[in-house]
Amino acid sequence: DTVLLEFYAPWCGHCKQFAPEYEKIAKTLKENDPPIPVAKIDATVATTVSSRFDVSGYPTIKILKKGQPVDYEGSRTEEEIVAKVKEVSHPDWTPPPEATLVLTQDNFEETVNEADIILVEFYAPWCGHCKRLAPEYEKAAKELSKRTPPIPLAKVDATAETEVAKKFDVSGYPTLKIFRKGKPFEYNGPREKYGIVDYMIEQAGPPSKQIQATKQVQEFLKDGDDVIIIANTLREDYKFHHTFSSEIAKFLKVSPGKLVVMHPERFQSKYEPKMHFFDFKVSTDMSEVKEHVVKHALPLVGHRKTSNDAKRYTKRPLVVVYYSVDFSFDYRVATQYWRSKVLEVAKDFPEYTFAVSDEEDYASEIKDLGLLDSGEDMNAGILDEGGKKYAMEPEEFDSDVLRQFVLAFKKGKLKPIVKSQPVPKNNKGPVKVVVGKTFDSIVLDPNSDVLIEFYAPWCGHCNKLEPVYTELGKKYKTQKNLVIAKMDATANDVTDNLYKVEGFPTIYFAPSNQKKNPIKYEGGENDLEHLSKFIEEHATKLSRTKEEL
Repeated sequence: DTVLLEFYAPWCGHCKQFAPEYEKIAKTLKENDPPIPVAKIDATVATTVSSRFDVSGYPTIKILKKGQPVDYEGSRTEEEIVAKVKEVSHPDWTPPPEATLVLTQDNFEETVNEADIILVEFYAPWCGHCKRLAPEYEKAAKELSKRTPPIPLAKVDATAETEVAKKFDVSGYPTLKIFRKGKPFEYNGPREKYGIVDYMIEQAGPPSKQIQATKQVQEFLKDGDDVIIIANTLREDYKFHHTFSSEIAKFLKVSPGKLVVMHPERFQSKYEPKMHFFDFKVSTDMSEVKEHVVKHALPLVGHRKTSNDAKRYTKRPLVVVYYSVDFSFDYRVATQYWRSKVLEVAKDFPEYTFAVSDEEDYASEIKDLGLLDSGEDMNAGILDEGGKKYAMEPEEFDSDVLRQFVLAFKKGKLKPIVKSQPVPKNNKGPVKVVVGKTFDSIVLDPNSDVLIEFYAPWCGHCNKLEPVYTELGKKYKTQKNLVIAKMDATANDVTDNLYKVEGFPTIYFAPSNQKKNPIKYEGGENDLEHLSKFIEEHATKLSRTKEEL
């Protein structure tokens, strides 16, 4: 009926600290009447199970009630965990009602038109990213519903409410949009509880905050952790401030009518200007302002965090140095010491973006680079166009080592890191198995049309498709220049980012002469008839047999 689960990683410090407490919890619950099983799972080994439960950090605690996961959000103490497990194990326990509003064609317009501000998620029931977002989104909805006035969060099943999704150009899942009195704006915020809450509170306030005292600007510079822009636009991505104070203008050494983009002191260096000015004229166009802001929004070596990653650090190539990045008082000196080593290199490569990232925040990225067990305090990687990534060989870190690594990348001497299962020895079945290492040679082969299915082992829709897809492979087995292929996208890298995988299963047709323009299979039934029709429609190399003719 009820089971307590802990997902842990052997290298995780928090898990080691929690271990004796968890042992106590197990003893207490064993003595319960009836006893409640307590279990732990090494998430680095049991990857399929941890994917199923959307485990993204360690330790993650889940309570299973009749097989359904219940998130645990309390503190990691015996008292709180035991109390929560006993509460859930009670025969009359039912999950609390959702705080997230459910919108359909019938209530969508009325709800968004009346709301001063509302966040809406367009999702698909089969989409893995949506499933991962769901618990965080619901937690944020609960938190924001307690505010005065409350900020509502809502969701729309875009596969059922196709008209609504079409109206707002929803093409991938999940798509999040902010509506203000019915007018849509892109949501560019984080996708976990606290990030969503903070972002929506910020968005509910005025688009630009007025500053009256010079002291406020001085505090921004001294203790801020983000780029500061004094203006009134682009609020979705940046914080804006405006002032009428001549004292502040004097302090910043600017005349009125100027837009100032400046970084806090922690990100200033002798290699870059302290402030970037833009002069407003009567003819100034919005796009000019935007261009100025985006151009100067990143310092030479910024702090890439999970909260700003999607917004700021999209340009490639991106050189990232991972270590224990902490700007709090006790660790600031060490953090800046290593950042200054990165600055020495960044100044000579203006064509690349450089950043430092905390190794705990980016553990999964470091793992994908193959550097999790490097044994070094400092690791570095380059994230390039097309999803390609390069890892720096682990050695003692200094400016010269990083410079050699970046130079080798520039000269094309590095091999990209590709997450891949072993290449199958026998690949003669009706459906060819593609892994990270063979993606380019099979899918991007200019001599063949390729139908590729990206799946996840835990995905129910993929398992249902399996026999149909095998049948499809058999049907076209005699076609020499047509390949029916599949790839486990959770265990292998897709080495070309034109083949975007945002849910499972995702199917693309890669024509022999148009590998850079793959055609996504959308809207059709996952049956033999519709998939065959899709192939026949786009194939460039199909040879007809006598029987077919």
